Amino acid sequence: MTETDIQHCRHCRFSVAGFTFSVGIPSSVDADRLLPSFRDFRCGGQALPERDIFRMEQSPGTLRPDTGLRFIEETGTDIGLTCLYEAGQKYYLEIRHTDGSPVHQMLASKDFSRVEARIDWTDRYAGNSLGSMLRIAYSQAVLLHGAVSVHASVICLDGKAYLFAGKSGTGKSTHSALWLRHIPGSFLLNDDNPVIRLSDGIPTAFGTPWSGKTPCYRNEGFPVAGIARLSQAPENRFIPKHDVEAFSLLLTGCSFIRQDGYLLDALCGTLVETVQAVRCGILECRPDAQAAVLCHKALTGIGEYNFENK
Repeated sequence: MTETDIQHCRHCRFSVAGFTFSVGIPSSVDADRLLPSFRDFRCGGQALPERDIFRMEQSPGTLRPDTGLRFIEETGTDIGLTCLYEAGQKYYLEIRHTDGSPVHQMLASKDFSRVEARIDWTDRYAGNSLGSMLRIAYSQAVLLHGAVSVHASVICLDGKAYLFAGKSGTGKSTHSALWLRHIPGSFLLNDDNPVIRLSDGIPTAFGTPWSGKTPCYRNEGFPVAGIARLSQAPENRFIPKHDVEAFSLLLTGCSFIRQDGYLLDALCGTLVETVQAVRCGILECRPDAQAAVLCHKALTGIGEYNFENK
């Protein structure tokens, strides 16, 4: 991207879980086609950039620092390969769709309030890479505002949200599908990356533009009533968890940079309030209807589980 292209960028603003952010996109690029899952999250009305939790600007040149890079982690998903580095008082990220694909770059302040990106717009997967960058920047920025992005699937029922967390492959999407099939009135809010936000001590789950392989992009929020961490097992059993144990089962599914104590402290405060307000437990389960019914009874309080003060 040249300086001329930068001058012709327009800022598209989005609101996710009530947090607004903006991203510079060249006028020649169709934002809705580039980021289709973001359409229902576009902001209307008067822009108030001073309220954005971050603003992503496009850079015409390389963002990779010449020196001082410290490798943090590399992750691979179905939408790309990501490498994260610490660069002094900033974080530097590279993302590509496959090993041979163009490299896209991001440089962010430690609190992720200021973000620069260098996108290769000729890449057919530029939208996927930009969406991933926005997810990473958003998930870190909200930590300082009483919210957290969680790797989970969320079902809503009777105005309440129920989160199913767990490692990849443990059956979160499968369990949500079982609720949809066997628990009347339930519907899917998000299938991969919902946000939990505290409002006056009440945790609320919100849909986001990031929902994994399931196209479910609801711009809605519902109070969280229960959280279950799934574990595959030969028999169905729900084990209630409280306090430290409840905190631990939710922490492992949160999106945060583990080496960053500042962000971690903010996250811990949000999680403590969350687990004190909702029912939590481990669901050892098979992928069957009985597991969904058992989980529903446990998290709604129908079952005979010892949830003191919940």
